[in-house]
Amino acid sequence: MVDLIKVLCLWSPVILVVATAAYLTILRKPKSVYLVDFVCYKPSCTLRAPFATIMEHSRLVLEGNTQVLNFVKRILERSGLGDETCIPPTAHYIPPNCTMGDALDEAELVIFSAMDELMRKAGVGPSEIDILIVNCSLFCPAPSLSAMVINRYKMKSNIKSFNLSGMGCSCSLISVGMARDLLQTHPNSNAVVISTEILTTNFYQGKERAMLVTSCLFRMGCAAVLLSNKPKHASQAKYQLRHLVRTHLGAGDKAYRCVSQEEDPEGRVGISLSTELMAMAGEALKKNITTIGPLVLPAAEKIRFVLSLLRRKWKPYVPDFKQAFEHFCIHAGGRAVIDELQKNLELTDEHVEASRMTLHRFGNTSSSSVWYELSYLEAKGRLRRGHRVWQIALGSGLKCNSAVWVCNRTIQPSADGPWADCIHRYPVPVNVDKLT
Repeated sequence: MVDLIKVLCLWSPVILVVATAAYLTILRKPKSVYLVDFVCYKPSCTLRAPFATIMEHSRLVLEGNTQVLNFVKRILERSGLGDETCIPPTAHYIPPNCTMGDALDEAELVIFSAMDELMRKAGVGPSEIDILIVNCSLFCPAPSLSAMVINRYKMKSNIKSFNLSGMGCSCSLISVGMARDLLQTHPNSNAVVISTEILTTNFYQGKERAMLVTSCLFRMGCAAVLLSNKPKHASQAKYQLRHLVRTHLGAGDKAYRCVSQEEDPEGRVGISLSTELMAMAGEALKKNITTIGPLVLPAAEKIRFVLSLLRRKWKPYVPDFKQAFEHFCIHAGGRAVIDELQKNLELTDEHVEASRMTLHRFGNTSSSSVWYELSYLEAKGRLRRGHRVWQIALGSGLKCNSAVWVCNRTIQPSADGPWADCIHRYPVPVNVDKLT
């Protein structure tokens, strides 16, 4: 016994060091982040804005300006949008009613509808939410939208809440990245990300072509996503977050100014799109895939990609990301955006089907569009255990953000999702002639 005590005394410093090292290793190991569930707001059919309605409203608001009306008509005809997309209630007025109160009504409609459904589906209550992040680019009231949610659901006083604005259509993935980072320092926690764009106060009613495009494409939408690092969700959750990569080209003037909110010569505020937008989007995508490629590509593709970077005299090699992912959710920012990313990534029409169909059925719902696309894939019953999903979104600044998810389990189609009553009709033929 005495000998045993002597041995323990002799080795106790070593045991202490080993135990400390093991403990620190466990602490430093990144916590897994799971996507427990998500929902997408589905507007009422009474809010539909078919082409005929948009053209009639444009004719009355623009006072019969033939040149501008013809431009709006060409944009709509080539947009890839269908006749079931929706706009806010007050946007149906002539002229549209754009008050702060109406915008708040729209925010409550889309956000509370999504939150109610998320808590019902996921089986969580307001008191179980530890982190709340709301992103909306153009509408930033005081109190904030995150405060509005906390007040509505009487959430706990020590909740970590954040409100992100001005970050464009890729902000949902920025919010996911923020939630991931917070979940690394707050164990056994749930985080909710709400992504939307409030349109009521942001419909452009002027005549500048560069500012009319966004009004032709943007529609109502909202997504609410429940993330967690709780071990019990390892088998219950739908997805696990594998990678998140952000690229920002804002240091360059062209990229910084290619999407901007500004006034036209008549003092009307709108979102202006520069002619450099597609070129800058392509550049942002290239930088993003340069970062994400080594994380996800098979060894053979990595070698080819690295060799192409070292030997710049060669034609740049585009990695075959179809070997790294089974599914792609490309931000439905417009047909030109989908066309550009499909071309740059050398994807098939099937790979961009979710993006084109989301644009057709719901329009450009800004940062929430990647969730409508994921919902489309679920509604089609295409997601199997182990499948990898790549969400790609572009936003003002200019930013390109990517998230990689792995299916935890085979996802069964939902009976009450945003696609439930129309998925049998999709995919539908969409005119994909190049815009001239």
